[in-house]
Amino acid sequence: MAEKIEIEKASSSSQDLICPLCLDIFDEPTILTCGHTFCRKCLKKYDLTHQDIDHMVCPLCREITKLSANRVDDLRLNASINGCVDDYHAKCGGMNAVLELRQKCTACKLQQDAVSFCRTCNNYICDKCLQPHQYMTMFEDHEIISVEDVIEGKVSIGHQFEKCSIHKQENKDMFCDDCKVRVCLRCVVVGHKVHNIKNQSDFEHELRRKVTALGQQCAAKKAELEKNIQNIEEQRHEVHAAMQKLLDDVRQAYSIKVKELEGNLQDLIEQINELKRSFEDDLNILKSKDRQRIKSICSSITLVDNDRLGHLETDSLSAHNLLCDELDTMLKEVTDRTTAEVITKKAQEKRFNPADATCLDLGKISEPIDHTSTVATTEKTQKRLNPADKSFLDLGSISGSDPKLEIMKCIDLRGGMAGMASYSHTSVAIVYGIYTPGIDIIDTAGGTKRYTNIPHDVGYKDIVFQRDSALCVSTGSTEAHVYSPNGSRKATINVGWTGYYILTLNTSPSNEILIANGANKVSIYDSPGSTLKHTVPTKHMTWQVSSTRSGLIVTSSCDYINPSVVTVYDRDGNAGESLQAPKDVYLYATVDEQDRVYVASVDCKNRKVVIRLYDLDGLNLKERVEFKALDMTLGWDWCYLVSLSPDLLAFACNKKLYFIKVSL
Repeated sequence: MAEKIEIEKASSSSQDLICPLCLDIFDEPTILTCGHTFCRKCLKKYDLTHQDIDHMVCPLCREITKLSANRVDDLRLNASINGCVDDYHAKCGGMNAVLELRQKCTACKLQQDAVSFCRTCNNYICDKCLQPHQYMTMFEDHEIISVEDVIEGKVSIGHQFEKCSIHKQENKDMFCDDCKVRVCLRCVVVGHKVHNIKNQSDFEHELRRKVTALGQQCAAKKAELEKNIQNIEEQRHEVHAAMQKLLDDVRQAYSIKVKELEGNLQDLIEQINELKRSFEDDLNILKSKDRQRIKSICSSITLVDNDRLGHLETDSLSAHNLLCDELDTMLKEVTDRTTAEVITKKAQEKRFNPADATCLDLGKISEPIDHTSTVATTEKTQKRLNPADKSFLDLGSISGSDPKLEIMKCIDLRGGMAGMASYSHTSVAIVYGIYTPGIDIIDTAGGTKRYTNIPHDVGYKDIVFQRDSALCVSTGSTEAHVYSPNGSRKATINVGWTGYYILTLNTSPSNEILIANGANKVSIYDSPGSTLKHTVPTKHMTWQVSSTRSGLIVTSSCDYINPSVVTVYDRDGNAGESLQAPKDVYLYATVDEQDRVYVASVDCKNRKVVIRLYDLDGLNLKERVEFKALDMTLGWDWCYLVSLSPDLLAFACNKKLYFIKVSL
């Protein structure tokens, strides 16, 4: 009798030692943050399909458990459950005994191994119970099945109900969907009246249908993904073909430009040779003139200086006198020593003016004059090679379509927006303030869900998510709270009072927390929020702030200050030249993953928003593109601009949220 009681106790207690995933006795029971326990091997198998995320969602309650680098291996064992499992195995003869335990006879009290199953009695039967079934006429219509056939799966005997451990005569033929346990009818009446109760056979049938449907869905999804993989490979081939065409176009353009350069070189060489010949001719003329003068002088002196001068007649003397006067005049003529030097100077002053770096033309030969280079603009076309003009050295460029912004989705918010932050590459987190408290996560498809990991009945002022899914929220002008992903508060940050009611937040690429609250400074805290690392002084009252990968700080004075400015600072407080808006126009800035700066110019009076794209030039902003004005509904001046990805922006103002596609 005592042995029977112990067996019943072991059977009853084993129900608390069943893994919800494999429905078997726990093997290395591993506990999640929520308190639910599963076999470690079951969790590892479950985690195989979630390797792309750094956490695990509990299969029962959906609460998140943060995973380390070793994932499931670093989760702790449930020591109490593990001890109970050990006790259970000890009472039942150990794990091997449980696994090797044969079905016992359910038709008698001898608890001998069953050798057959009677479909009519719905009982397992031992050797002794089998004999009356074989020889007594009252059992002649009973259908007997060998237990070996059942074990080998040759014959199915259907579901066998377990006896209730409390109401011994009742079968556990019901399933409580609330408690996730099997119960008998009397248990339902006593303890599960208001619960969702299902007939166990119906529940198992429903579960089988669900499993079958999931299996079919898995097969369909697998086929879909395989087809998608095939399509990806086909698209890869198309991409390679398109890139090869681009390469061929570039090489063809290069070949053409090289020929043009060679032709230009030959033209320049010919010009130089022509100049050389011209200067040679000028010098030869000068040389010839001087030689002619030498010849004339020599001839004259020969005639004048003559031994017969003393015997000349009067006429001859007159002629010689005339020659002497001419010779004297010739000798008094100034020798031209400058013309050749002038020619030399002209030759030396000839300059080669190299063309600008973008020009194909090597240049031209000219007098030394002021030279102003010409700046050319290459028109962008959609993913094709743009051959440069014939005068350009630049082979061309590969680029997208004309730069533009396109509003993908406009979403009505449930209240007035107080703050906004990036939640993922396709969604944002919106906080509303005290009148419509809480946090909404909104994606580009318009899907909205409440963020409930932290208190959601609070009027927050701003929010920012860190890379590890931790978040920081501000509740006023002086205080911000840092929460872990599971919702536990890690730290509280206190910032000095400035007289204003809002405190705005952001993060740097190194996971620092950036804080601004209208003061002439930006406060930078470490990731946990426990240490103030830097205080960057600013020239203007700062309301919103962003950070680049190199640590530069981009500040916006937003809508409280006239004029509104955007300024770039380094960590020492050195500033570049500020962008300044006209009166009653307010600027809001954001930095994308490539350190490009977008600035929204908001003119509520004229209901106009213009967004410009800037490149960083040291601490200055160099405008690249001014996009066309966007048609938006503006409720007030307080707005937010956030970069979600290099080609997606989010803009919020009052009760409107816009997702904006960027094409460059």
